[in-house]
Amino acid sequence: MSFQSIFQLVFSFPFTVMYGIGVAIRNQLYKYDVLRSVQYDIPIITIGNLSTGGTGKTPHVEYLLHTLRPHLNIATLSRGYKRNSKGFISVSADMDAKMVGDEPIQFKRKFRDVYVTVAESRTFAVSQIMMNAPGTQLVLLDDGFQHRALQSHRNILLTTFDEPFTSDYLLPGGNLREWRRGYRRASTIVVTKCPLTITEEIRDEYLEAIKPLPHQNVYFSYYDYGIPYYFFNPEQGVELTEDLDVILMCGLASSDYLVKYLDDTVNFARILEFPDHYYYKQKDMDNLHKQFEQLKSKQKIILTTEKDAVRLELHRDFIIKHQLPIFILPLEVAFHFGEKKKFDNEIKQFLLDFKV
Repeated sequence: MSFQSIFQLVFSFPFTVMYGIGVAIRNQLYKYDVLRSVQYDIPIITIGNLSTGGTGKTPHVEYLLHTLRPHLNIATLSRGYKRNSKGFISVSADMDAKMVGDEPIQFKRKFRDVYVTVAESRTFAVSQIMMNAPGTQLVLLDDGFQHRALQSHRNILLTTFDEPFTSDYLLPGGNLREWRRGYRRASTIVVTKCPLTITEEIRDEYLEAIKPLPHQNVYFSYYDYGIPYYFFNPEQGVELTEDLDVILMCGLASSDYLVKYLDDTVNFARILEFPDHYYYKQKDMDNLHKQFEQLKSKQKIILTTEKDAVRLELHRDFIIKHQLPIFILPLEVAFHFGEKKKFDNEIKQFLLDFKV
């Protein structure tokens, strides 16, 4: 641990204690039914974490959509982080990120037959989903692990390989939203953003640190990056090679995993990095254009993520005017140790066994 991290922990200790007491009291109130959770007769699966973000919730929601959509009518429910609207909204593909948030738009455009929704009150929203889409057979709750007012029937807890919850601390000294023991509420734990290869010895070290309960299976996932496609034409791709200069423009909770991938793949030029869910301003686009023009290479592109592309779309006219070659890097979740089938079967068996 660095000196800066130690100093932060010491300085923030009183605030961490107060925050931790508040979280503990709240969880105990739910545990002993002083505060009640609302339960519905439709299965609800939550994909969440103990930390403040960056664990890969969006790709794992998409993984579940890919896996389950052929068999079920699915609705997704998100808060719609940083949207400028209020209340319950059924998301359509022609909306923009400022109205409903970047991730819900991403879900809807990739999965047109999924009922994508946003709402501040997830408890109220499930009722709306059942009224508006009575054929819904499953609700995927994006980032709802701490949303105790709504009873989730299965909690999938994500934690990253580089920053697992087992070595993190409560806010504001660390990044945890609640005490580490909150992991006990999880049905399944996924260690995300793993290296492309990990040994069984490393897996055993993580299992020893997590100490999963008897009912909890722990999986290890990583990202399988695809071929980048052109911002205005998904059919037009570009191969990432060592001869290619890349400007990466992204607003993520953590870009380390992506940057490492690009370091090993392309002749990396520079990174324009912004906060998670950041809405790019005109000055940012002007700087992007300037930085791109300064690159002397004849083989050069601008690369961004699927989530960032939704927000960059707000500057569509600028991108067209300056003919910026922006390409979008897709990714899919994959599992180590050949456990994809085991993970899929675990979720499917839960749905088959579901009873109110």
